[in-house]
Amino acid sequence: MFCGSNRGASPTYTQAAQDVGRLLARQHIRLVYGGASEGLMGIVADAALAEGGAVTGVIPRALAAEEPPHEGLSELHLVETMHERKARMAELSSAFIALPGGLGTLEGGGLRGHQLDAAAPAGQADRVP
Repeated sequence: MFCGSNRGASPTYTQAAQDVGRLLARQHIRLVYGGASEGLMGIVADAALAEGGAVTGVIPRALAAEEPPHEGLSELHLVETMHERKARMAELSSAFIALPGGLGTLEGGGLRGHQLDAAAPAGQADRVP
């Protein structure tokens, strides 16, 4: 999941994040995201967790020191760099979703190319047992 660490300008963004988080949890699909507790990232994680979903966060250590990661995660991966964050998210994921965000969300789209070649077809994702 790539999305903003801010809520964004429209309440529609918040609603979409909540809907996606709930849907993933109800379908037993693990959410892998940037690990933040704020903004759309936090909203999608909160919604998935509220539905009993599995949520994995991936966050660089330096960022975690400035902005503490979400405390209720099923799993947290601390990495050294933003590049390593994106790579770890790709390793842990079988599909990708982007919600509104800023430059970081856009940069996350850099997963296209060789990293997505091995990902699941559109509309298919691994389910959590």
